[in-house]
Amino acid sequence: MMMKEFDTKKVAAAAVQWIRDWFAENGDGCNAVIGISGGKDSSVVAGLCVLALGKERVIGVTMPNGVQPDIADSIRLIDWLGIRRYDVNIGSAYEALMGEVEAKLGHPASEQTRINMAPRLRMTALYAISQSNNGRVANTCNLSEDWVGYSTRYGDAAGDFSPLGGLTVAEVVAIGKEIGLPVDLVEKTPSDGLCGKTDEDNLGFTYAVLDRYIRTGVCEDEATRALIDRKHRLNLFKLKPIPHFEP
Repeated sequence: MMMKEFDTKKVAAAAVQWIRDWFAENGDGCNAVIGISGGKDSSVVAGLCVLALGKERVIGVTMPNGVQPDIADSIRLIDWLGIRRYDVNIGSAYEALMGEVEAKLGHPASEQTRINMAPRLRMTALYAISQSNNGRVANTCNLSEDWVGYSTRYGDAAGDFSPLGGLTVAEVVAIGKEIGLPVDLVEKTPSDGLCGKTDEDNLGFTYAVLDRYIRTGVCEDEATRALIDRKHRLNLFKLKPIPHFEP
């Protein structure tokens, strides 16, 4: 199957209109609140929101966990867009909560617990800023990440609206360039900023391979195909509403 040609200009314009329409229906006059990591996803979401709503209605929030090596990228993107900025360091909250949890466990928390606590605290901070600023929180996950569950439930996977949820990594990069964002931020090597590894190191395959598989169903390497399918199957629950008992 051939990969369908991606009309970057058309999709970018449609995404901007989608954001306008969503806010008109779900928060007329509200502000878009975005956690800015300095990577492509949050940069593109912020850029699209500025085009859709105007920079006066877009708020960027940096949320380092103590010291974040690439925080300068976050600040540069916010300054480049000319949007309002809040800096909320979650470091002390993270250490306090982790210390309390481990004290009650009686042993060190698992590695996954330590990794996922930070994005969940960041989402708490985002909603605090949002609710104090007549805001709506942007989800910045893309289709490729969602496909294989590469997000933290109730962390970066949360939000009120998701401009990139139907776009692959390659498509997000293309849109970032289309709307004129700094190229080095758009092409920055994807990393969760939590465990010291790149996304592709953690996943075990490249986004190029994943994007092609999503859009065409083609993946020549059977082991990689099986790995992608397994991750997709195991993480589908993250994309579904909470199941409830129906009496």
